[in-house]
Amino acid sequence: MRLKSLVPFGDAGALTRPDFGLFGLHREIDRLFSEFAQGTGPSGKANIVPNIEISENDKAIEVTAEMPGLERKDVEISIEDDALTIRGEKKVEEQQKDKNVQHSERSYGVFYRVLQLPSGIDPSSVQATMSNGVLKITIPKPAKPEPKKIEVKEAA
Repeated sequence: MRLKSLVPFGDAGALTRPDFGLFGLHREIDRLFSEFAQGTGPSGKANIVPNIEISENDKAIEVTAEMPGLERKDVEISIEDDALTIRGEKKVEEQQKDKNVQHSERSYGVFYRVLQLPSGIDPSSVQATMSNGVLKITIPKPAKPEPKKIEVKEAA
């Protein structure tokens, strides 16, 4: 197992090495952001934040989230102040509690994903389905207001 440090250099003299420099720091920052985006930290342990895909057409926005190991009852969806919140909890299985687990790479806990939506979404029209660990949320787009022509009148 390779351990990674959050510090962009291994020792105090690392900044003086010719191969480190500004580009070495840049590479280290890119690595940290990459790990964060992939849901892994410096320890390499995965988070349970689901990967999402957002697509849209003329009529709706569709959010798809991968949630392997979760069921409908483990997921809550809400819309408040033009923000879509997906909350879920992956619980330790009852049969796991009785075992003396020697090694586990599984993750458990609560996660949240909050996505900003365009203004004017009607929460009552949003639909969500879940099948085989894939959550699909369909959000109808609000009707675009027609531009109103304002007549210029003669001043009295």
